[in-house]
Amino acid sequence: MKKTELKASFFALMEEPVEDVTYEEKIRLMEKYLIEYQKKTDDQREKPNHRKPWTDDELRVVLQDAPTMSSCIKYANIFGRGYGSIEQIYRWASTSDQEVRQLRPNDAFIAHVKRIAKELGWRA
Repeated sequence: MKKTELKASFFALMEEPVEDVTYEEKIRLMEKYLIEYQKKTDDQREKPNHRKPWTDDELRVVLQDAPTMSSCIKYANIFGRGYGSIEQIYRWASTSDQEVRQLRPNDAFIAHVKRIAKELGWRA
């Protein structure tokens, strides 16, 4: 399939009516489905920074945004990482210190995430 054919197919799909859904709701649904598709096919993306250490600035950028699927996709693309790595940053940032001490007391990555999260005012 050529790019023009893909575009035409996509637009044709967007023109299809969806039962009991307004135009705005349909746009939000399509955005949601695109994000879900990107998450599902994350293994197909190039990840040049996979397993490389995070800088303080990169973590700050991630943690200054809302912990949503959309944010995870956005930062995975921006930083050349996997969706799951961004999701884990949000998860560990919101995990209580007590739980971190029980589960992963000596994990340098988690300590790094928690330090930046505290700096930004995250509370677990």
